[in-house]
Amino acid sequence: MAELAALEDPKAREVNQRHGDDHGVNLGKLRAIAKRLRTQQELACQLWQTGDTAARLLAILVCRPKAFERDELDGMLREARTPKVHDWLVNNVVKKNPHAEELRLAWSADPDPVVASAGWALTTERVARRPEGLDLAALLDVIEAEMRDAPDRLQWAMNNCLAQIGIEHPEHRARAIDIGERLAVLKDYPTSPGCTSPYAPTWITEMVRRRQDS
Repeated sequence: MAELAALEDPKAREVNQRHGDDHGVNLGKLRAIAKRLRTQQELACQLWQTGDTAARLLAILVCRPKAFERDELDGMLREARTPKVHDWLVNNVVKKNPHAEELRLAWSADPDPVVASAGWALTTERVARRPEGLDLAALLDVIEAEMRDAPDRLQWAMNNCLAQIGIEHPEHRARAIDIGERLAVLKDYPTSPGCTSPYAPTWITEMVRRRQDS
């Protein structure tokens, strides 16, 4: 904790706070600490219990993802209110845990939109890597009905799922693009030069073009 405190950079904190993250530690330096520490599950649990955002990010990097029980991960996600901790927990821990599918189903139906967004993130992973057993048409039905009015984090996660369905599954591509065009979610999202817009029709079209060109 003392080492993390010494890395605190007010300018980094200012930038991070614009995105809802309350820490000022450079992520490259944080990863360097994790590389030195290697996997330490007990330490990871202690770091998480501090409630400090930088400590929790480090905990995610040094933990053993498969060691957590289902209810532990459920509790951790509900405590992970900052976007970076939430995203890292889902992507670096939950996706590698044997309870991921059970949690995906539970979280997707959760009334808390931030928790539900984690369920959609896990669904997007399934869409791209293991779509067997998913009802993609039903997912598109839900996205079509709910994405436009969903809170920001949930809307973003649904939009990612919409784009992945369109990119990975040609039979659903036309409908995915049509839904994106009609809902116009993230159509005006500011995008840096050289980056792909998160607006689903543009994103789908660009990724399909790249694959065809490669």
